[in-house]
Amino acid sequence: MRLARSRRLESVVDAVGHTPLVRLRKVAAHVPDVEVWVKLEFANPGGSVKDRPALRMMKDAMADGRLTRDRILIDSTSGNTGVAYSMFGAALGVRVRLVMPSNVSKARKDIARSFGTEIVFSDPMEGSDGAIRLARDLVTKSPDEYFYPDQYSNPSNWRAHYDGTAVEILEALGDRITHFIAGLGTTGTMMGCTRRLKEHGRPIECIAVEPSDALHGLEGLKHLASSIVPPIYDPSVPDRILPVTTEDGWDTADRLAHDEGLHVGHSSGANVFGAIKAAEDAQKRGRGGCIVAIVADRGDRYFAPMKWERRYVW
Repeated sequence: MRLARSRRLESVVDAVGHTPLVRLRKVAAHVPDVEVWVKLEFANPGGSVKDRPALRMMKDAMADGRLTRDRILIDSTSGNTGVAYSMFGAALGVRVRLVMPSNVSKARKDIARSFGTEIVFSDPMEGSDGAIRLARDLVTKSPDEYFYPDQYSNPSNWRAHYDGTAVEILEALGDRITHFIAGLGTTGTMMGCTRRLKEHGRPIECIAVEPSDALHGLEGLKHLASSIVPPIYDPSVPDRILPVTTEDGWDTADRLAHDEGLHVGHSSGANVFGAIKAAEDAQKRGRGGCIVAIVADRGDRYFAPMKWERRYVW
């Protein structure tokens, strides 16, 4: 067994990326001819996949002068991107103000505030779309005060995954990979990874997971038919979209904790549910395969009482 040498880093910003892939042995035991792997994005320093686009958006904006220490970075977020902005803002000397639905988990509010971030709360029943509208209103009223990266519209979002996440997957699994699974929120992970994976030599089916209903409890994911569609989203990029219920996402997250020792968030449960469905389909067709799903974050950010969210929009 080859041991990786410990990296020496100049800053926490250098710790983003190179997250591990873990094969699911028990949850996917009934599909032995298909490998199911999960990319553990919670191994990023901010604890989620959103570290990648947040850092890329900030660094690109600092490089071209849109973001300076005289401006406040403001964006709407359901939590993970806000935590990433907050952490990198502290490391880079940038002030951060976030717009969040007030029912975002207490853990995320507390984590963001611990870095010195200010939070403005939007109507919880308007979900992420309400936070987007409020952030835009604040920027419109004080355009010179803010830098607004707008993660839903910013091409640096998906480019972070094109240049990073997908390249790491190909380096690890190469010609073996047959399927890729990621959820639709800002859609950056699916857009960036799929574009890069489609440039690879072998065919790779890329499946986008979204909530099956407008009223759902899969935080971070969007039901696009009933939501503000992110401008970076191109419907021609995924090969297909798989609707997943809140119950299936939550139950799969529970199974990952009980059977694999992976305590993950509910959007990650939905992604893995999609991966298992793809594996079952491949097994039935006798094709075998190698499937990669994104595990976006850990489950410990959801410890605040949230059971009602199985029925209502996040």
